[in-house]
Amino acid sequence: MAILTHQSVQSFLDYLKFEKRYSFHTLTSYQTDLIDFIDFLETQFGGSSLEDVNHNYIRSWLAHLKEKGLSSKTLNRKISSLKSFFKYHLKIGSINATPMAKVISPKIGKRLPVFMKEEDTTNLMEGLNQSTENWKTLNTKMLITIFYATGMRLSELINLKEKQVDFSNSQVKVLGKGNKERLIPVSKEIVEAIRLYLQLKRREFKKTDDVLLVTDKGKKMYPKYAYLLVNHILGGTSTLDKKSPHILRHTFATHLMNSGADLNAVKELLGHSSLASTQVYTHNTIEKLKDVHKNAHPKA
Repeated sequence: MAILTHQSVQSFLDYLKFEKRYSFHTLTSYQTDLIDFIDFLETQFGGSSLEDVNHNYIRSWLAHLKEKGLSSKTLNRKISSLKSFFKYHLKIGSINATPMAKVISPKIGKRLPVFMKEEDTTNLMEGLNQSTENWKTLNTKMLITIFYATGMRLSELINLKEKQVDFSNSQVKVLGKGNKERLIPVSKEIVEAIRLYLQLKRREFKKTDDVLLVTDKGKKMYPKYAYLLVNHILGGTSTLDKKSPHILRHTFATHLMNSGADLNAVKELLGHSSLASTQVYTHNTIEKLKDVHKNAHPKA
């Protein structure tokens, strides 16, 4: 009988790491969720074998988490972690059935993506072009420029290698979730901005990693550094409540959709695995169409 222990979690994580090639961030999320579940079972029920875990145990854990104030979105992520975990152990024969069949995910209210208006984005870029250049303002300009031009995720951009920029064809090869590659076209203007950044980087720092973006110390850029730069500049130019790098990804997608871009094309550019993830941006487009109809149609 297979015992539900930290070792059973580790074998699952090894599978995700070496066979599915999941990112460190994703592996950490799975590990946190599963260890928390095991600790709950040990506290409440004195532990359990894999085969003895049933839907009531899982519902008790979810109820416990809900009492702690966790959102439906977070609970769904934890349910997803358990589903993958038990599916793996079903596959390798540790269990004969998964207990997740009777676990219902809580409904999540639809939230429209927060994005910047086109005129605000234009003002932001003009302000960055006029700023006095030291290394931090140069990094801020590059972050904002590439985020808005490509719609990349933060993790994708800070891990972007110099060799992933194809200067001759004006495109960037991005390594996304699940190590899936995608090509994002960029303008000649963006290519030249990146080329200038590389020249300045080599002049400023004798030796750097092969990553494109570095800190003002010449080291590989890390998430908090990039987040604070973007947060600071958006705080001075935007009235949005949220001021994270992800806002620029939402802005990229929304502006494309509002300009008539094909939904499937936007899906490919964003690196979404399903069209459902991209469809949320159509809501913003519909709102724009309503405004156009209201202001232009004689019977509106």
